[in-house]
Amino acid sequence: MKTWIMLLVLVAAAASASADEVLRWNLLATDVSAAGQTDPLTESRRFAILHVAMHDAINSVEPRYELYGSRRASGHGSAEAAAAAAAHAVLCELYPAGRAQFDAALEESLRSVKDPTAAEQGAAAGREAARAALEARRTDGADRAVRYTPGTKAGAYRPTPPDFTPAFMAQWGEIEPFVLRTPAQFRPAPPPAIDSARAKLDLEVVRTVGAATSATRTEEQSEISRFWYEHSTQGWNRITRVVAEAQGLDLHESARLFALVNLAMADGFIAGFEAKYHYAYWRPATAIRASGEAEWLSDLVTPPVPDYPSTHTVLGAAAAQVLARFFETDFIAFRMTSGAPYAGITRGFFGFSDAARENGASRVLAGIHFPTAVAEGYRQGEAVGGYVFDHALQPLDRRAAAHDRADAAVR
Repeated sequence: MKTWIMLLVLVAAAASASADEVLRWNLLATDVSAAGQTDPLTESRRFAILHVAMHDAINSVEPRYELYGSRRASGHGSAEAAAAAAAHAVLCELYPAGRAQFDAALEESLRSVKDPTAAEQGAAAGREAARAALEARRTDGADRAVRYTPGTKAGAYRPTPPDFTPAFMAQWGEIEPFVLRTPAQFRPAPPPAIDSARAKLDLEVVRTVGAATSATRTEEQSEISRFWYEHSTQGWNRITRVVAEAQGLDLHESARLFALVNLAMADGFIAGFEAKYHYAYWRPATAIRASGEAEWLSDLVTPPVPDYPSTHTVLGAAAAQVLARFFETDFIAFRMTSGAPYAGITRGFFGFSDAARENGASRVLAGIHFPTAVAEGYRQGEAVGGYVFDHALQPLDRRAAAHDRADAAVR
């Protein structure tokens, strides 16, 4: 077991480009995605495809970890060229508006490979890995339209003020997971009955601290809710870049870490949305208005999806679980500066679960989730992250040892 690490990382609002191809392409992808205002669910799916392709490309030319897909390793070419070509091919299809930036980045990456033959062999492996990763998700159901009719009874989800935007992405809980067996594999228990003591306490907590006009929310609590308001996919990829760079991971390790984090977040959204639309539980703004405060507004705008569970919390817990399992410690301290829409806020954390807990709490402070939705979201996220870490991209030597034990047992 590795020694516990207490490492303080100072990071600016925009991370600098790294020589590591995985970090370079992750930064480029997150910047292009943010500029295009991609929704977080679509973003999670695209980032998972991107990092699966890069991981498989690298390990197809220099095998160290099992591939996500079923392709055979070639054992030829530059791993750096393979990573760059895979990322380029995926991003050009998923973010066509950024092609000029992707072309320039690929040219720079291939130019840095000294051996032209190795560069071409690696690039060919990368393009094949990208093709396989994209094809595997071609019919996963992400684009399928699902009609959702809001409920009218107490406790049923309906669009929230001030804009009363129709329910969003009702199909997401039915698409094919990346690693989980089924979207409902870790479905949480039902939310509290609306007349229960728990539900009444939840309502009072949010009514008091989460109101736009709250007199009890502190300045720091408002800062916390704004710091974490950006897409989970953006924030947790930034955290992963900060820590991966500080820890000096090599290309294979970076590829595996980013793939696992993004697979966990993608499956976290799928699992969380399956539960959201299964229970279709109302948001705090709806419940508080129904209780008599007809003009009540949350401090930050409520996303147009059911309350339970908080998928923002699911993703943070899933990513934190993967990071802690990967580094064999939860205690790697770091500082991070937030992105849009409340860019420029810097906060520090003692470790991954510390950040994930605050990430979840921010949704109550913002007035957009009940505490129970956050608590159950954290539990679901930990389960998703642990399952992904245990069932994807295992070291080849560990898999070989497991096979040897199985053969010995049969003999």
